[in-house]
Amino acid sequence: MTGRRAAASPVLDGDPAPVRDVPDLRLAGLAVAAWLAALAGLHLTVRATVWTAAVAAALALLAALRCCGVLGRPGEPTRRYGWIVVAVLLGVVCGAAATGARLAIRDATAVRALVTEGAVVTADLVLRDDPRPVRGAPGRPPMLLVRVDLVRLTGGDGARVTGPVRALVLATDPAWRPLLPGQRVTTQGRLSAPRGGDLTAAVLSAADPPTLRGSASWPQRAAGALRSGLQRACAPLPDAPGGLLPGLVVGDTSRLLPEVEEDFRATGMTHLNAVSGSNVAIVVGAVLLLARWARAGPRTAATLCVLALVGFVILVRPSPSVVRAAAMGAIGLAALAAGRSRSALPALAAAVTGLILYDPDLAGDPGFALSVCATGGLLLLAPGWRDALRRRGVPPGLAEALAVPAAAQLACGPVIAGLSATVSLVAVPANLLAVPAVAPATVLGVLAAVLSPVWPGGAEFLAWLASWPARWLVAVAAHGADLPAGNLPWVGGVAGALLLAGVSVALLLAFRRRRARRLVAVVVMAVVLGAAPIRLLASGWPPRGWVVVACAVGQGDAVVLPVAAGRAVVVDAGPDPSGVDACLRRLRVREVSLLVVSHFHVDHVGGVAGVFRGRRVGAVVGPSWSEPPYGAAQVREAARRAGAPLAAAQAGWRWRAGAVDLVAVGPPYPLRGSRSDPNNNSLVLTATVAGVRVLLAGDAETEEQRAMLETMPAAAIRADVLKVAHHGSAYQDPQFLAAVRPAVALVCVGVDNDYGHPNAGLLDRLTRGGARVLRTDTGGDLAAVRVGAGLAVVTRGPDPVRQR
Repeated sequence: MTGRRAAASPVLDGDPAPVRDVPDLRLAGLAVAAWLAALAGLHLTVRATVWTAAVAAALALLAALRCCGVLGRPGEPTRRYGWIVVAVLLGVVCGAAATGARLAIRDATAVRALVTEGAVVTADLVLRDDPRPVRGAPGRPPMLLVRVDLVRLTGGDGARVTGPVRALVLATDPAWRPLLPGQRVTTQGRLSAPRGGDLTAAVLSAADPPTLRGSASWPQRAAGALRSGLQRACAPLPDAPGGLLPGLVVGDTSRLLPEVEEDFRATGMTHLNAVSGSNVAIVVGAVLLLARWARAGPRTAATLCVLALVGFVILVRPSPSVVRAAAMGAIGLAALAAGRSRSALPALAAAVTGLILYDPDLAGDPGFALSVCATGGLLLLAPGWRDALRRRGVPPGLAEALAVPAAAQLACGPVIAGLSATVSLVAVPANLLAVPAVAPATVLGVLAAVLSPVWPGGAEFLAWLASWPARWLVAVAAHGADLPAGNLPWVGGVAGALLLAGVSVALLLAFRRRRARRLVAVVVMAVVLGAAPIRLLASGWPPRGWVVVACAVGQGDAVVLPVAAGRAVVVDAGPDPSGVDACLRRLRVREVSLLVVSHFHVDHVGGVAGVFRGRRVGAVVGPSWSEPPYGAAQVREAARRAGAPLAAAQAGWRWRAGAVDLVAVGPPYPLRGSRSDPNNNSLVLTATVAGVRVLLAGDAETEEQRAMLETMPAAAIRADVLKVAHHGSAYQDPQFLAAVRPAVALVCVGVDNDYGHPNAGLLDRLTRGGARVLRTDTGGDLAAVRVGAGLAVVTRGPDPVRQR
């Protein structure tokens, strides 16, 4: 061989690999260095970033002079590796300089002064992206997050500050919702400091509707019309596929069901919910196939692909994330079309560098990291794996279908592990099963959107056709999420990402040698045949003999009492559906005999839909106090849809089934004029499960606790396990706690919440009273377990994904 070497990509069998071009990694150091320098710069000051660029520039100059022989005669190793060092240092210079320039704009003295004082300003701004709703309190208008460029700020004293600087608008008026990117508006609001770590200079809280200062550009208006047409075409479809299809095609997840979103997250299919490089590649690839079928020449095919790429970007809105996806998808498509990775990798590195210098904010964007990693896996790993599978007799189409998602998942695995602190065992098979459905759903959805303005009936028909592959995706995600042991805990953060990256590289290197490959196969088989069945049959959760579990659902309450195998009583539902649904899945609860709502605050009823998700609910019981009304309305609607009877309970109410005996002990009478009437009219329950008494205190505060002590004997509220009231707030009566005298105290509370929960003095009082205090923010799901005649506690461990 002359000038060529065997490829570094691993193979799957012992046959010699065919000769392939060695991947050209000369620009990779430049791209990675620019990326990391920009990422570091986002968390540094302007001065530190500028100094970093200056030092790197000096070192780059010295290294270049050394390689050129100006500073001595370099040896062969110096020439070979010296230019790589120069490229890395130049990447640091470029990334730090670009980020420093943006930080200087972000941290301008005039803007920072207004933010520091929390000034009320009149802002002229330009939208950078679509307003995105954030799920809030049920029955209330959702808050909208709007990414904008602040063009001019006018303070209360008439002083003006000109931009542009990036900002985030928190809007509550629905008039913001139909606005388009590129549209200029004026509004009033109060400035506050951003969270940091990006180029956002301020957060503007706006309660008033915006005043329009012109219309959006024609591409944005055209994209808005097509997106609205696709939503109308999907309206007659069932909720699950009808909500998924717009997200799959144009990244519009406004109708995506929370349960579908949770299933996609659990199975590593979240990338399908948003526009990514794969969407671009599918659309442009379909055009390329049509051009080849029509025997079009290379230039004609290339022109059609460029037109399709531009049109698709306009359809899904040319926001930075979409431009990023277009760049990554175009590079991947070029690699597949050329069949060579040598020319595509420098293009990928150049694209990464250019995008980082254009918008350093991308350096901290997880979507950007996943796009780059997936494209890199497609270029570096997929061709070798595809060829190896073909040599083993796998048909060409199937070989690519297996190699591409496996390579992308392996490349993205370290990033996902760092973000979620889990390693998914179902992601690769789930994505393999999803492959046949993604392309037809995307292509049919795009055609439906394009056809919607001129032929709505035809668009609805195409959307109906596209719904069938979308239904398959929903089914794959749902079944994958239901599998036990689908996700394994892993170290989170940068350490976890680097650890999994090291393990992945070690496995790839090991697979290049036959003996190491056999050893790895034996070890993997031993793990699968040994550890997996143990985890499936005795996963450790729920623990044997559990009598109560406090679910980790963030800043809210959800408690489960076992009635029989697969059946349980659920008391409260937490703030969002996904949290309580995940907890019930972990407990293998298939039927809820009774759902009890202690009161109607959102942190107790916001997740009520998650209790009903895929489960029969026998009945629903709530307090007589029906405030706040939006929470009560949400519970009534959920019960009505499921056909579950709804009743109000008062002190003295009793319910028995299986191993559970429930009695309502509070409130003894309606309390009015207290610090919080909904809290102080919470249903307070005593539950007896397998001889263990549990007191579920809802959010009862001092007034209700004292009322119970005044109207009933202390023995009525005596309990072995106490679900501490109101997330461990300070509003607790010491005599009430002394009367309960629990051995175990469970505190349902969210990580780093804004309420100061739990109160340190309360925890100290419970501990001094002899209670073992456990918290969901530090222990995750908490279980009290009957062990012989005694009582034990088991914690599942905190969920690193659910922070609040």
